[in-house]
Amino acid sequence: MELQGLHGQVVDRIGRSLAADEIRAGEVLRLEDVQERYGVSRTVAREAVRVLESKRVVTSRPRVGITVRPLAEWNLYDPQIIRWRLASPRREAQLRELAELRAAVEPSAAALAASGAAPGARSALTGHARAMADAARTGDRAAFVAADAAFHRALLTASGNGMFAQLAEVTEELLVSRRELALMPTAPDPAAVRCHQEVADAVAEGRPADAAQAVIRILDAARDEVERLLEDGAAGACAYPA
Repeated sequence: MELQGLHGQVVDRIGRSLAADEIRAGEVLRLEDVQERYGVSRTVAREAVRVLESKRVVTSRPRVGITVRPLAEWNLYDPQIIRWRLASPRREAQLRELAELRAAVEPSAAALAASGAAPGARSALTGHARAMADAARTGDRAAFVAADAAFHRALLTASGNGMFAQLAEVTEELLVSRRELALMPTAPDPAAVRCHQEVADAVAEGRPADAAQAVIRILDAARDEVERLLEDGAAGACAYPA
């Protein structure tokens, strides 16, 4: 387990350097370079490279070395890659892409959930919306984000579309990273709580169009909120915790 933790640290450090363009696409590294730069054994360096290959970030070939792949070839849905990009100078591009992805998927997921979600899935949404309201009342941002992530995971799952459901990790990474990178307001927004409750009510009552519209309001508000914080310079002073 200690070895796993060490190679995970190396993967994270390399990934953040890649996302920040400190190591550029097309550059070729040797395993010895990784060992020397990060002060690890050959075994740890090799395992870190294997993980990066699994994320399609690099390719490794005998007599060639470790080649950094272009960003477009990375597994951009990987939560760790999303975290690296959000912590990099490219965070605005990553935030925009995530907002566009959610706008394309979540309203449809809400409409599908309202059309045919099982009773248990509908009650789960109501429960998560209630948890958000409780966290907002107490000002507990961590609990609010956790309930928010659980709400969107439940919504995507309730759509009955397995591919939508697997996007829940993307949404969860975005919400958690927004809190860690100071891209959320100081206190939970009561309007956001109301919108989530509206989604839960529309799904429970079988109103697809209303559910979709309520999700659109949530996503529009989140986009505006992030843009406002970026303009105010809130993100400029923060860095992803080491």
